[in-house]
Amino acid sequence: ALEKKVVKSKAGEKIGLPCCHEIPSSESLDNYRVYWQKNTTDVVLAYAEGKKISQHERYKNRAKMDTSNLTLWISPVEILDNGPYQCVVQHLRFSQNSVVVCDELVSLFVTAEFSKPNITAEVSAHSCESTEMVVRCSSHGGFPKPKISGDLNNVSVVWNASWVSESSLSPYNVTGKLLLNVTKDVSITCSVGYNGFVKSTSLLLKKMNDCIVPTVPPSYNVITASSIIIIIFLLAITLAARYLVRH
Repeated sequence: ALEKKVVKSKAGEKIGLPCCHEIPSSESLDNYRVYWQKNTTDVVLAYAEGKKISQHERYKNRAKMDTSNLTLWISPVEILDNGPYQCVVQHLRFSQNSVVVCDELVSLFVTAEFSKPNITAEVSAHSCESTEMVVRCSSHGGFPKPKISGDLNNVSVVWNASWVSESSLSPYNVTGKLLLNVTKDVSITCSVGYNGFVKSTSLLLKKMNDCIVPTVPPSYNVITASSIIIIIFLLAITLAARYLVRH
């Protein structure tokens, strides 16, 4: 194979992998052997002299070949179908000999969409000035390994991200975490995806406003001065009353 072609698809779709040879209208599949192989070792589907002679168990009821242009059709396509495929075509010119007329690779790249991100916020502490929050963003079921990004009031933020997948060809679950000190109401956005396939969610984070300012008791000097003034006032009234009684 001198050149490698790439076919892209989403999980669940029907996809066709083109072969490097097309049978002329003057001939039929009876004159050929056709092998569709994956990773150059596993035979997905094989025909000889017009009859199907082999099919891989994992592709049973999912793969078939066009008997004219030899395209391999897979439906529904799965994440595990990712990888290189090889179309090998032999022409049976003589009863005992065959000639290879085609041997070419085509690579299948299958993607799966992630769920819409889910954002949660948990208050860890708050004061009159700010509210401390633990914000998490999660998404699941996509492929390949995604990027997670976001912004806070249109300013980019970096998530502390973690990914979980059973294998290199299994769906990914991703979770991002942020520690925020919120001093006013802000909007946070979380985006999960790869290349042009991105899904986003936004959430309004509100600063807690149930702060009660404690009443400051008057100082000792203020209390003392006020007491002296009141005592002097009472003494003045008492003396004035006695003076009026005598006169």
